[in-house]
Amino acid sequence: MSTSIQDPKPVERSVAKNPLTSGQLPKWMELAAGVVALAVAAALLALLNSFNIALLVVVGFVLFLLVMYAASAGVEGGRQAANRIAKYVVFLAFALAIIPLVSLIFQVISRGVGRFDATYFTNSMSGVYGDMAGGAVHAIWGTLIITGIATLISVPIGLFTAIYLVEYGGKNALARGITFLVDVMTGIPSIVAGLFAFSMFVLFVGPGTKSGLAGAVALCILMIPYVVRNAEEVLRLVPRGLREASYALGVTKWRTILKVVIPTAISGIVSGVILAIARIIGETAPLLVTAGLATNMVTNPLPDPTINQMTTLPVFVYYQYMQPGTNPDANYARAWAGALVLILIVMALNLIGRFIAARFAPKTKK
Repeated sequence: MSTSIQDPKPVERSVAKNPLTSGQLPKWMELAAGVVALAVAAALLALLNSFNIALLVVVGFVLFLLVMYAASAGVEGGRQAANRIAKYVVFLAFALAIIPLVSLIFQVISRGVGRFDATYFTNSMSGVYGDMAGGAVHAIWGTLIITGIATLISVPIGLFTAIYLVEYGGKNALARGITFLVDVMTGIPSIVAGLFAFSMFVLFVGPGTKSGLAGAVALCILMIPYVVRNAEEVLRLVPRGLREASYALGVTKWRTILKVVIPTAISGIVSGVILAIARIIGETAPLLVTAGLATNMVTNPLPDPTINQMTTLPVFVYYQYMQPGTNPDANYARAWAGALVLILIVMALNLIGRFIAARFAPKTKK
C-alpha cells in the first residue's frame, strides 16, 4: 500500500516593514524635520536676541537640510540623500522666484482695485486738479494704439527676417551679420531706442516733434529683435522631413514655407509675439522722449502741429507718482490702478495668444 505524501507548502507570513529600516524614509519625516528645525532655529535666535522672520526661515531651512541629509544618508544611502538635498534646494529656488511675483500681484490688486470704477475708464485728466477723481482713458487708448502700431510694424519685419535666416540665409556672411546685429539690438537700453526715434523724427518732421508714431517706432526697435529670435528658434524646430515631403510633391519653396512651415510653427510664433508685446508694453523711458504727455484724449498717432503728444499707461503711472500734486493719495490710487490695467492687458493678450495658437495649430490624429 503506497501513500503519496505531498510536501507541505511553505507558509507565507506577512511581516510589517518598518519604514525606518526598509531603505526609505517615511512620508512624515519631512514634516517632522521641518517642525523640529523651525523650533530649534527659533530657540537659537531667541537665545541670541536676534529673532526675526527672515533669519528664522534661513536658519530653519539650513537645519532642515542637515537633519534630512543625516536621516536620509543613514537609511537610504548617500546618493539618495544628495538627491533629496538637491530637490529641496530646487524647491527653495522656485519659492524665492514665485514669492516676489505673488507679492507684486497682491500689492497691485489691493491698491489698484479702489479706483477700478467707471470714472477711471471713461474720463481723462483734462481739467483735473486737487482731489478730483480723473481717469486714464486717454492713457489706455494711447497704450493700445502705440503698441498696436509697433506690433503691426515689428511682426512682419521680424518674421520675414527669421524666415530668411532659417530658410534662405544658411551660413553666409549676410545671415551671420544679421544674427550679430539682432543679438546686439536685444541688449540695447530702451532710452537709446527712444533717442534714435526722436532724432529720426526731428530730421524728417521738425524739431520738438512728439507723437504716437514716434513712440511706436521706438518700441519697434525694442520689439523686432525678440520677434526675430523667437521666430527663428521655432522655425528651426520644424522637422526637415516636412519640407522635403513638400518639395517631393513639386511644391515651390515659398509655398512650402507658407503652407507647411509657418502653420506647423504658428503656436510658437504667436507665443513669441505675445512675449515681445509684453516686453514693450510697459516701457516708459523711450515714450517719455518720443510720445510725451497729454492730459486729454488723443487718438491721432501722426505728428500734428497742434496736438502731437500721446500718453501711455506707463508714462501716466510715472507722472502720477513723480508729480503727486496737492492730493497725493488720489494720484497714487490712479497710478496703482494704471499698473493693474497693464497687468490685465498682458493677461488678456496671453489668453488671446493661447486661443489663436490652439485654433490655428496643425491638428494631429492620435
